[in-house]
Amino acid sequence: MTGQTYTGGCQCGAVRFRVEGALPDSSICHCRMCQKAFGSYFAPLVSTRGADLTWTRGRPKSYKSSNFVLRGFCGDCGTPLTYEAPDGVAIAAGAFDDPSQLPPIVQFGTEGKLPFFDDLHRLPGHRTEDDADAAPFVLEIVSYQHPDHDTATWPPEKAHE
Repeated sequence: MTGQTYTGGCQCGAVRFRVEGALPDSSICHCRMCQKAFGSYFAPLVSTRGADLTWTRGRPKSYKSSNFVLRGFCGDCGTPLTYEAPDGVAIAAGAFDDPSQLPPIVQFGTEGKLPFFDDLHRLPGHRTEDDADAAPFVLEIVSYQHPDHDTATWPPEKAHE
């Protein structure tokens, strides 16, 4: 298969994947089912139709959210990972190691789009460290999430449990 190679996985590193090939179909879905599955205002998804998807560490658990769809997630940390329908598998865009490579090109389920969604860009924005006066711990946060690249093993230690 020709094309780019993309990698990604869940936040704890128990499930990792590789996709080889073109991924031209990134979308966001506003339907209520996707909102609930992602615990968010919408679900960002990247179709893997026409590409080769390989699970390189672990496999997602799944939940049958409708008569046609399975929702894959990490059984250890709960990260939403897949939308599996009769026409193929889509991966959660945020699960890719570099989601900036996969901008959405279309929106689905717009009947469920929340009325404030189009105005989110008008909200004031702050960097994490800007909140240090009110919440000084933000300057000392150490992430236990899997890094945004493949690793031979994970976690490197169990000290943070």
